[in-house]
Parts: sequence; structure tokens; C-alpha cells
Amino acid sequence: MIDLRERIRRPRERLNADEERDMARAIRGAEERARKALDKLDFADSILKRRPGREERTKAGAVDRLEQAVEALWERSRADNSLRDRARTARASWAEAEDLRWRLAMSGRRIAHGEARKLMGPFMGEEDLVQEGFIGLLRAAKRFDPDRGIRFSTYARWWVRAQMTRAIDHTGRPVRLPGCAVEQTRNLRKAMKHFEDDGLDYTVADLAQEAGIDTERATLLLAQGKTISIEEPVDDGPRPRSFEGFMVDMDTPLPDGSVIGGQELHRMRDAFHVVLTERQQYVLTRRYGLDDSEYRTLSMVGKEMGLSRERVRQIEREALARLREQSGIRDRKVS
Repeated sequence: MIDLRERIRRPRERLNADEERDMARAIRGAEERARKALDKLDFADSILKRRPGREERTKAGAVDRLEQAVEALWERSRADNSLRDRARTARASWAEAEDLRWRLAMSGRRIAHGEARKLMGPFMGEEDLVQEGFIGLLRAAKRFDPDRGIRFSTYARWWVRAQMTRAIDHTGRPVRLPGCAVEQTRNLRKAMKHFEDDGLDYTVADLAQEAGIDTERATLLLAQGKTISIEEPVDDGPRPRSFEGFMVDMDTPLPDGSVIGGQELHRMRDAFHVVLTERQQYVLTRRYGLDDSEYRTLSMVGKEMGLSRERVRQIEREALARLREQSGIRDRKVS
């Protein structure tokens, strides 16, 4: 059989509608030749005619059983010389079908890249989603029927998106969310991006209105997604304070706000060296203007660091989460 790495090294082709249909029919023909090589073999019939479970009652399930039967014949042929010719024919036909199926799937690779750019976020990056998209393309290639009158690229798009959203749902977050919640969270993030791109301040209520859901649900979804706002309390004590609250001592009178603020700033930045990495320190310092009182957007900080806006957001979120864990940060001193 053809090695997967060899397949990946091959030039990838884009097929028109007729080529997609012809290739799908060629796959079907190769599978039929493999089945003929298995004809009248009891052990193969028991695999091919096995009563499938609910998840296997599909064309893909039949293809998987055919692969199992071909492999069973190949194993039997090692001990029975009379089966070797049939085993070689079955395996060669199956390898041809697999190669064509791979070519058909990879002809839609642009779909995987396009959908990954739409769905990427803090839950899963673009590269991981593209890999999930390739899995979706292969699943579509197993099920594609050339006689239904639709293009493979049209048929495969649904499978690619379904595979990506399933991956985000199952592995892209610490708390599993149902599919509708994943979509709503994505809409909240899109709304957040629009506000930030326009340079506008926003609240959770504004995001909820844009996404078409109530504020309580928006708050829950953002919390599940580990989205941390600078207004979110990072101190779990009896008087919780936000990140900005660290700049002010709420227990001490403030006769001179500027002097006290300056003292708090130096104390907090000293504690940064104990708790945060250099990259996290730089992001928070530049984002919130801790050294020059000038607020910067994610894009501006990303350009300074040579990183994407989304990566800067992730670093900021990690730093704020770390500060939340270290509620005694203001009382720390650098030795």
C-alpha cells in the first residue's frame, strides 16, 4: 500500500465537476474489484455481511468492512498459497481505491483552509483546525456518491465544518459545550472583534445583543471559554478586585491619588517579575500603558512583538489568569 507520507509529498490537484465524478466512479470500480476477489470466501462474507451497529449503517461503514475483509484475506494468504493471487488482487484494488480517495479528498484542501480561518480562535488554532478539516474531507470522500448530481466540494464542506466544530467542542476547551453553545460563543467572539477593530468600549450586554442571546447566557459562555476581562475580579477574598483594582489600595485613604498610584504601580511591576514570564509582563505593560499610560490594542502589541492579534490575546489571558491565582501579588517583594 502507498505510504501516507508519499501521498502528502505528491502535488495536490484541483478537480472540476467532471473529474470529481469520474474519480469517484473509479473509486467505486476499484472497490468492486476488491469485492470480487473476496467472492465466495466464507470468512470474508462474514465480515462484509456482518450486522453493523447504528454508527456503521452508512456507506463509510461498508467501506470500512471491505478494508477489514481485504486485510483478513491477506493474512490468510500467508498460510494458504491458493489464496495468494486473490489476496494480491484484492489488496492492489484496495490500494488503488485508497489512493484515488486521497486525491479526491485533497482536491478540496482549500475548503479546509477556508473554514479553519473562519473558526480559529483561542479554543483551537488554524493549523489544528486544518488537520481536522482534512479528516472531514476523507470522511466525505468515503461517502461521496457521484450519481447524486452535486459536486464533491459542495458535499465535503459540511463534513469539514462538522469535523472542526466537533473538535472544538470535544478537545478545544476544558469544559465540553453542546454544538449550539459553541456557535453562540463564536458569535460572541466575532462581536468582540468588531468592537475592538472599531476601537469601541463594550460590555457583556453589548456582546450578548450582537450575538442575539441574553446577557446571563453570554456571561456563562465567556466564562466557560476562559475569556477574562480586566473588569473580572481576580481576587477571591471578601472584597474582590479587578485587575485595575490592583492599582489602588481600597483599604487606605488616598490623600494624593497620583502618588499612591505611582507607588502601587511600582509594587505591582516588581511582583510581575516573580509571577509572570517576560512575554506576559511585556504584553500587560504595553496593553494597559503601565509604563507610559498609553493604552494599546491587541493588534498594536502584536505588531511590536511580531505575533498575531489572537496570540497576544492568549498571552494576556494567561497572564491575567496567573494574577488571579496569585491573589497576594501586591504584598510580594523581590529579593
